[in-house]
Amino acid sequence: MNRPSITLGNARSIDEVIWQLDQIIAMSIENKNKIGYFASLYRMVTVRVKTGILNNEFEDGVRMERLDVCFANYYLNALNDYLNGKPTNLSWQVAFRCTRKRRPIVLQHLLLGMNVHINLDLGVAAAMTGKNADISSLKDDFMKINSILASLVDEVRSDLDQISPWIGFLDRIDPNASKAIINFSMEKARNYAWDFAQKLAAAKESDWEQLIINRNHEIEAIGKKVAYPEIWMLKAGLWLIRLRESNNIGRNLDLLNHHKFESKAEGGIQLL
Repeated sequence: MNRPSITLGNARSIDEVIWQLDQIIAMSIENKNKIGYFASLYRMVTVRVKTGILNNEFEDGVRMERLDVCFANYYLNALNDYLNGKPTNLSWQVAFRCTRKRRPIVLQHLLLGMNVHINLDLGVAAAMTGKNADISSLKDDFMKINSILASLVDEVRSDLDQISPWIGFLDRIDPNASKAIINFSMEKARNYAWDFAQKLAAAKESDWEQLIINRNHEIEAIGKKVAYPEIWMLKAGLWLIRLRESNNIGRNLDLLNHHKFESKAEGGIQLL
């Protein structure tokens, strides 16, 4: 495995998070690596959160940046460990390893990343951010992210229509087929994350490790259903979609990220 030429994770600001995501995406384009799919979506969301902070859309912009950076570091640190051959949590292993397989479509890669990062990492990050305060004071800002994510849904759907012209075939199989992949919706996932944050906040800190381990097993199981669906009609539908899906990883990343990258990033990351 090629090793990254810079170290990911431990970002200290939202700008540093965006910079690290840029490096991941640029080298994903250079090396035709699917790891960049989730990074591209995540960059779009992070830039939108930064805009919200600058426009005073949150009750406490300083706290929101602290939450955003803490949240991002769970993903960046996990990816850094994976790229360096170090152990990472079971849920992220499912998502990262899937990027080396041919069969999953782009939508599956996006959902795999969202599954771990929202259903596991977000709740932990929220609990950490509200650790020495009443966590309920964070709820309004936490939930405002839902409207930000919702505003990006149509844009992402438009991108996926270009990447996967037959993506609508899922809904012909079953009106709820897209959700059937993991029974996942953004709003429900964020509510689920908030419930977990409250559970951690109410628990003794000595119990956090076991609670997170238990949650990790739950999210790993969901991830496996996303990566390897068992419903035969859904499997057939995904196979058909894959036939028409663009294999041009660079173009796909550009569509998802709406940002032009140089073919070779100075001091970038060498991915597989």
